[in-house]
Amino acid sequence: MLLVDKPAGMTSHDVVHAVRSHFRIRKVGHCGTLDPQATGLLMLLTGRATRLSQLLMGSDKTYLGTIRLGTRTSTQDSEGEVLEELPVPELSEDEIKAQMRPFLGDQYQTPPMVSAVKIDGQRLYKLARKGQEVERPQRFIHIYRFDLLEFHRPDELITLVRCTKGTYVRTLAEDLGRALGCGAHLAALRRTNSDPFSVDQAHSLAKLLSAPPEPLGIVPFLIPFHQIRAGLDTIA
Repeated sequence: MLLVDKPAGMTSHDVVHAVRSHFRIRKVGHCGTLDPQATGLLMLLTGRATRLSQLLMGSDKTYLGTIRLGTRTSTQDSEGEVLEELPVPELSEDEIKAQMRPFLGDQYQTPPMVSAVKIDGQRLYKLARKGQEVERPQRFIHIYRFDLLEFHRPDELITLVRCTKGTYVRTLAEDLGRALGCGAHLAALRRTNSDPFSVDQAHSLAKLLSAPPEPLGIVPFLIPFHQIRAGLDTIA
């Protein structure tokens, strides 16, 4: 396993391609996609560790998210077109936290149209580009934590979300904006944990690509197979 601190502006596949090409390794894949503008922990697997992909993708995740109040977008994040702008009322931290609490626990969430979910063999984001909107099956998720870390008045919230796989934090941001009556979108997202691994263990892509461009160049950065299994056993 290779833990990468993904930079903004790259798809998860871009990171895989960069690592594969630089180190001349054919069998490299990622588990747990991050949107292009998101940063943070991206897990890459190589060799026989790829067989653990499903186990690792199923682990719980932790994110730091910046939510901007007052604006709804077509993608629920800062990349989309502005759909609506609403005045932001004077809110207290207690009022915001009160609206965040109902989002904790088991629930169903509808994936956004601009996502990689497949419906009848087609990616939703491809349908969205054609201006189509289709019915999406809801996903069962669990949110363990939805904390307000900072409130930068009048419209910026710094939040922590700990959740199960398949949770869309940008959908959570939009839903919170609706609950607050002013709309919202996700302005920034950083994944800090994908159990049992942390972004503190990850390497920047720039550092990885400064290593010798050969298969052995990747070795100092790898977490061996037995350590991955041991880590998974701690959360089983």
